[in-house]
Amino acid sequence: MVRILRGLADKYFSDDEAVILLLLLVFGTLAIVYLGAMLAPVIAAVIVAFILQGLVVKLLKLGVPQGVAVIGVFLLFLGILVGFLFGLLPLVWAQVTSLAGEAPRIMRELQSYMEVLPQEYPNLVSIEALHTVYQEVTAEAARMTQWLVSFSLSSIPDLVAIMIYMVLLPILVFFFLKDRQVLLSALARLLPHQRPLMLHIWEEVNLQCANYVRGKAVEILIVGGSTYVAFKLLGVPYAALLSFLVGLSVVIPYIGAAVVTVPVAIIALVAFGWGSHFIWVMVIYGIIQALDGNVLVPLLFSEVNNLHPVVIIVAVLFFGGVWGLWGVFFAIPLATMLKAIFSAWPVKDELPPPSGAGQA
Repeated sequence: MVRILRGLADKYFSDDEAVILLLLLVFGTLAIVYLGAMLAPVIAAVIVAFILQGLVVKLLKLGVPQGVAVIGVFLLFLGILVGFLFGLLPLVWAQVTSLAGEAPRIMRELQSYMEVLPQEYPNLVSIEALHTVYQEVTAEAARMTQWLVSFSLSSIPDLVAIMIYMVLLPILVFFFLKDRQVLLSALARLLPHQRPLMLHIWEEVNLQCANYVRGKAVEILIVGGSTYVAFKLLGVPYAALLSFLVGLSVVIPYIGAAVVTVPVAIIALVAFGWGSHFIWVMVIYGIIQALDGNVLVPLLFSEVNNLHPVVIIVAVLFFGGVWGLWGVFFAIPLATMLKAIFSAWPVKDELPPPSGAGQA
């Protein structure tokens, strides 16, 4: 056992810089796990600045002065943040509470549709099974409604903290954009002067993760916006809430689209019944999903190494179990970062056996 461990250490950690990098990754992970709640505004600001930096770099390449580029990108971010906080978020929350209030009526209408199934497909669906499913769904809807009420009441004391975070976030983002080189130089002083491995891994992680995160931000805006316009034109109720969910679903490939299709189909069915209008809603929704998967994703992520579907599912399960909702949200970027680190990690080639080995 000791020989195996020594062999692994010699193969993967023969470079002193690799050992230092491993310690940095371990301490960084522990800091996020135990200090994540305290440093939430800083972590969020770093992620936002990381996303916006690509736009700043593009403006610099066009000849825009750095100060003008930073201020312009920051004002764009500020406008999006204000629009989200005072435009989209109140609308989505109002539709969530309205949907919770109409949950009993929606459940009754769904029951009426479900009761027809045993008559048309008696060999596949039984009345007892339908009653069991209906009772479970009704109980879950009641729990969700109660959670919404308790959440809205219990969240009142946290409003002050949220307001402080909303003030700190733009300030931190501005300074991370403005003083990016200064901050990186200060961090570089803490690292070894000769660090080719860290620079190589940083370039790989920056290429993969930056393109992925920025591409996902654009994909969320395009998919969510186009879904809202389509649902609004078709007269689908709760268009803002559904488009918000559809936009967020692209963060988790395969799983997100499958999960969000259920509420879209239920609300469209309850609103329009079995008919041409319901079919049109689902067809338009399917077209948006198809264009996203076959046109938008290849266009935005042409420079990113795609992850295998099994890796995506495992990453969502693992990071979701560790960090909850935030872990699910950042599962793919974290998996992409780990893949980039593993791809760039130095591996010592095993020495060939001596020329006389194996001879008598």
